[in-house]
Amino acid sequence: MPNLSIKDVPEEIAEALRQRAARHHRSLQGELMAIIQQATQGAVVADTPANGWRGGMRRGTRTIEEIAADLKARHPEPIHGGPLAVDIIRADRDSR
Repeated sequence: MPNLSIKDVPEEIAEALRQRAARHHRSLQGELMAIIQQATQGAVVADTPANGWRGGMRRGTRTIEEIAADLKARHPEPIHGGPLAVDIIRADRDSR
């Protein structure tokens, strides 16, 4: 397996990477490998826990259009030009 090396990394970037690795419970090497793997697979590198899951839904997997369509499907009746935020939150909470 080839080895890669990055020279002259500014200290603030190196420290940010160390902190990110610690948040994800990885070594610096493991964190860099995860970033490289995600970058080469065309995925967005999310600053989320190591397994990428939060609240049962993977972050960043839906487009704005998909979210808007989902909202329109759940709240088809416009209330004063659109649903009120409190109504959307309440309906979402009550559906669980």
